[in-house]
Amino acid sequence: MEPGWLVIEHPVEPFKIKMVEPIRLLSRDERAKRLDEAHWNVFRLKSRDVFIDLLTDSGTAAMSHSQWASLMQGDESYAGSSSWFRLEETVRNVLGIDYILPVHQGRAAERILYRWLLRGYRRAIVPANSHFDTGKAIIEDSGGIPVDLPTPHSRDRSSRYPFKGDMDVSALESLMRREHDNVPFILLVITNNTVGGQPVSIENIKAVREIADRYGKPLVMDICRFAENAYLVKERDPVRRSMSVRDIVREMLSYGDHFVMSAKKDGLANIGGFIATRVYDAYEELMARVVMEEGFITYGGMAGRDLEAIAQGLMEVVDEDYLRYRVEQVRYLGELLVHEGVPIIEPVGGHAVYVDALEALPHIPRSNYPADALAAYLYLESGVRGVGLGALAFSRVIGGRVVYPERELLRLAIPRRVYTESHLKYVAKSLGKVIAERHKVKGLEIVWEPRIKGVRHFLAKLKPIDAP
Repeated sequence: MEPGWLVIEHPVEPFKIKMVEPIRLLSRDERAKRLDEAHWNVFRLKSRDVFIDLLTDSGTAAMSHSQWASLMQGDESYAGSSSWFRLEETVRNVLGIDYILPVHQGRAAERILYRWLLRGYRRAIVPANSHFDTGKAIIEDSGGIPVDLPTPHSRDRSSRYPFKGDMDVSALESLMRREHDNVPFILLVITNNTVGGQPVSIENIKAVREIADRYGKPLVMDICRFAENAYLVKERDPVRRSMSVRDIVREMLSYGDHFVMSAKKDGLANIGGFIATRVYDAYEELMARVVMEEGFITYGGMAGRDLEAIAQGLMEVVDEDYLRYRVEQVRYLGELLVHEGVPIIEPVGGHAVYVDALEALPHIPRSNYPADALAAYLYLESGVRGVGLGALAFSRVIGGRVVYPERELLRLAIPRRVYTESHLKYVAKSLGKVIAERHKVKGLEIVWEPRIKGVRHFLAKLKPIDAP
């Protein structure tokens, strides 16, 4: 840490604010009405009814003046857009990957790449450090079996182990010995969203790469938060402390074969993404799939102005002043929550603070979705929107019984370059009050859910358990 950055309790923003968007705090009665109209699912709330929105960091960043200026350079040609070639060159320079195919957002990249890799398997098992919701749902909907193999260190929420996003390589080796014929690829999600936005170490990536090579399997990386992961490696890995973030990014990604990217995170853009690969034969196969499902290979479902915004965002996101502020702002919210007695996953990761809903609401059984109940009551009491990541999102019925995920978490994801110190103080005080009065929080039950269980947390209709 450079001298001077922490002379005050909150990290100094390495930017000035040139434009503001008004927000309005509804009365509690109005919030109660909106929550009923949204069937107690915070995804169904209208954004205008939310005061501080920490639902996701995906596509919610404030773009820089250089990004807004770059929009005016967008080439909207259907084929051969110059904006595409600028993005392609930027990806090669920043990430060190040669073959890139644009898509409209990360889940399109997952759908196209994963389904291509799953082809020909009657029983496909996909091990990962931890699958996140849309990728897991796509694998399941394609007939595959996603398997989470997080490091055992991730089970202790208060452990200070620096790389809780790692994969359990012993468990991976054991699974590969038994099931290697049924494994189409190995996946690393960087950072590991499901276990608390925790970073993955380069040593762990190398170990997973060695296992992939031993069994002849491709290593896929979900790199939507690659820059935050690289900064946390720089901060927590003494071997790489003197390296630049840009060099850490290049080393980190050098071990992967195929990549999926949502530019709505570390692309600092509001829409867009891409598939990247080091394998030319894979690139040729995937080109046709992108044309069929997204658009021509030089726009992939995006406008030229979006391609320009992503290219500029990828250059800005590896700026170390920005990353220092970004990580410290998230950490600051974590410190405020701890001060309020809120149980969180520690150490805090790169994009969000995760609250342990089982510890916060011990009176609510998992069958009544405590993480989602906590999200709903946080909105009711304060107008703040977070998101539950627990039984509603990740539980499955296997062999006639419900299997719950290991954790039940409320995620407070901070949009990039959007909120200030006072916003975070309000969030912390509000959640502290909800947990101090936890006896008022009631569990939820499902009124309606979609057929595809992997996406039910986005769409389900809920109600408090004693509601008529």
